[in-house]
Order: sequence, then C-alpha cells, then structure tokens
Amino acid sequence: MDYILIIVASLLIIMGLLGCILPIIPGPPLSFGGILILHFTQWGPINSDLLLWLGIAAALVTVLDYVFPIWATKRFGGSKRGVWGSTIGLIIGLFLFPPIGIIVGPFLGAFIGEITANQSQRNAIKSAFGSFVGFLLGTGLKFAVSGVITYYFVKDLFA
Repeated sequence: MDYILIIVASLLIIMGLLGCILPIIPGPPLSFGGILILHFTQWGPINSDLLLWLGIAAALVTVLDYVFPIWATKRFGGSKRGVWGSTIGLIIGLFLFPPIGIIVGPFLGAFIGEITANQSQRNAIKSAFGSFVGFLLGTGLKFAVSGVITYYFVKDLFA
C-alpha cells in the first residue's frame, strides 16, 4: 500500500510544480498534498511543525498569487480591465503560444484591457508592466514554496 501512496504523492509533487506555471492547477496545495501523503507512509512521519509550516506557506502563497497581480497592476496605475485583461491574456497565451505565451500573454492582456478602458498608451504600458511584475512575483513565490516542499519530499523519501 505504501508504494501506491508514494506514486500518488510523487504525482502530486510533479503536478504541484507544474501548477506553479499553469494558472488552472493550484501548485503549492498539490505539492503539500504530496508531502502530507508521504507523512502517512513508512518513510514518514515528517516533523509535525515542519508539516504545519509548509501547509501555512502553501495556503498563504496560493492566496497571494491572486493578490499580487491585482496589487501590482493597481500600483502601476491599472484598472479592473487591466487586471481582467492580464488574466485572460495569461490563459490565451498559455494555450495558444506555450511557453512564451505565459509571459507575454498577461502583459498584452493588461495592455489591451487598459486601452479598452480609454487609458493612454503610456499608462496602458505602465499598467501592463505592473501586471507582469505581479505575475512574476506570484509565480516565483509558488515555485519557492513548491520547491521547498519538493526538497523535503525527496529528502525524506530517500533518507
């Protein structure tokens, strides 16, 4: 039974890392699910304090991933249309032009959103840059948390 749990946990860890880039998949919570499953196998138990902190980090970074693009877009002078444009651009870019679309899509989406909100081209570019910064910040944090979870998963699995 432990081997089946390890396979499921490993798949969750991999999906968690992919979820750091793909907006549809909640990366850090999946990674946490993987290490939580490992906790209940013969390779566990994992330190309860560590497990608690990894869970808090996964939850926090998941929430912040939604907050950062909005915050950065607004901080750089964007509107709701810029935020929505950024989100739509990310999804379109992800499916039509992977992997570069993940980076260019939010920028172009925010730019188009701001232009349709009657912003000047200069303000639209500034807002689009803010959206891009927020996206990179959220993605970086998700990778950091999922990376730490993956590190402890591998460390405990092969210890």
